[in-house]
Amino acid sequence: MHYTLHQLEIFYKVAQLKSVTKASEELYLTQPAVSIQLKKFQDQFEIPLFEVVGRKIYITDFGDEIALAAENILNEVNAINYKALSFQGELSGKLKIAIVSTAKYAMPYFLTDFMNQHKGVDLNMDVTNKSEVVKSLENNLVDFAMVSTIPKYLKIDRIQLMENKLYLVGGKQFQSSGKYLTKSMFEKLPLIYREQGSATRSQMEYFMASHKISTYKKMELKSNEALKQAVIAGLGFSIMPLIGIKNELNNGDLQVIPIKGLPMITDWNLIWLKSKNLSAIARHFVDHINDSKSQIMKNHFNWFEKY
Repeated sequence: MHYTLHQLEIFYKVAQLKSVTKASEELYLTQPAVSIQLKKFQDQFEIPLFEVVGRKIYITDFGDEIALAAENILNEVNAINYKALSFQGELSGKLKIAIVSTAKYAMPYFLTDFMNQHKGVDLNMDVTNKSEVVKSLENNLVDFAMVSTIPKYLKIDRIQLMENKLYLVGGKQFQSSGKYLTKSMFEKLPLIYREQGSATRSQMEYFMASHKISTYKKMELKSNEALKQAVIAGLGFSIMPLIGIKNELNNGDLQVIPIKGLPMITDWNLIWLKSKNLSAIARHFVDHINDSKSQIMKNHFNWFEKY
């Protein structure tokens, strides 16, 4: 057998994600390239590693065993690489971060310079909803989390990164008078919510309850992008974080609708467990954020001042 580390990595990622398409996206390869290497890897075994039924891929029991072995091999290879870099005096290892979905519009800006400066650092960033982010932090599966709502029952340290402003947003179809929307007008709007467990959903529900506003029609979507496209299309209105709609505001696809009580303002925070024994990489990242966050805000988020 003459399989390569590249083939092991591809098979492991396909087995993990149960999808050639998703594996190609994560590995930054084309689907044909992944399929070719997957076939070459399979050709070296007489027993099937996977089965394709319809358009779905299923890993066989033998494939699961090989995927586990591949994971162990790849981890050992990474460990060798990290040790080599460490002996050369370079920072090396993994930085693991969980962020709520809306934070994907901000977190990359806080990571770019750090990752460019430390070539031996690998990034593992999970983008999900607030409940899953907090669960990852609580179970010590990540070094840091980026959230707008801090879990009160956890003892955490934090760095305040930037403001999180939430506005009522509609598509360009809405004829705004420029004046504050009245409560009775607001109650006639079809509203779109994020899914349960989302911090944006919680903030929107808090606003509705505190102002005793009843919902005319309620829809629910599971991602910020899906919600944004629905509002653009005129399907409804929503209370959304400013951070994720910059381009749509600039090109006129979305508009902020004035209403008393908005914007709601919270903070985006980088948080970690007080009890966490931070790795050298994590400590360097904390220092990097403290030293550079003001410049990052100036370079990338000064447009906030218009709202």
